[in-house]
Amino acid sequence: MKIEGEVALVTGAASGLGEATAKRLAARGATVVAVDLSAEAAEKTAAAIGGVGYGADVCDATAIETVFTAVTGAFGAPRIVVSCAGIGTATRILPRDGSLTIDTFERTVRVNLVGTYTVMNIAARAMAAAEPIDEDGARGVIVNTASVAYEDGQIGQAAYSAAKGGVASMTLPAARELARFGIRVMTIAPGLFETRMSAGLPDDVRAEILASVPFPSRMGLPDEYARLVEQIVENPMLNGSVIRLDAAARMPPK
Repeated sequence: MKIEGEVALVTGAASGLGEATAKRLAARGATVVAVDLSAEAAEKTAAAIGGVGYGADVCDATAIETVFTAVTGAFGAPRIVVSCAGIGTATRILPRDGSLTIDTFERTVRVNLVGTYTVMNIAARAMAAAEPIDEDGARGVIVNTASVAYEDGQIGQAAYSAAKGGVASMTLPAARELARFGIRVMTIAPGLFETRMSAGLPDDVRAEILASVPFPSRMGLPDEYARLVEQIVENPMLNGSVIRLDAAARMPPK
């Protein structure tokens, strides 16, 4: 599917993977809608790329519906939707103080998994109501973001791994269901990337992780994620799969 001239909506667009994706899609000629929890931050990204910004919580279906309704009315239905919004948590099932961590688990799953599903659900409805845009009958592409933690999560990542595992696991059934509407669904599972989330890692943890990265032995760059989004959109045979973007790395236990 082509990018130029289409409407692309990116969540988590104020920083990291989302910001890089918004910039790359805009450079390719898309009208980019930048969505972030902070309206001010979303508008800042949008202003830099000639797009439009909205503040919305991905867990708030009403807020996300409002964004899609406004965008569809102004520009047409988004044909490219990329979910990058998420939170990183590190909480043990049994911490040293013996406290319960159920609230943290629930919040992590709600933002990373339920939030991703909410955006996909509303995006699919908007795409399905639009006309096909190519000879294959394509109506749109949805790209979700998991993490390599869905397969090799570290100690303290039970909640994060569960949430990202859910994102990965719903990729194929979502793609199968939405195929009749000409909507593709893909998921990218990044390794360790230079983002606001990874910036908080202690130096010793970062060094240990990077030591296990075969090649290239460094942090991934947000634009390298964005380049994969670009390739997914343009290659019609990419559908229903999870792609690890990790330089062949496997996360150590801790």
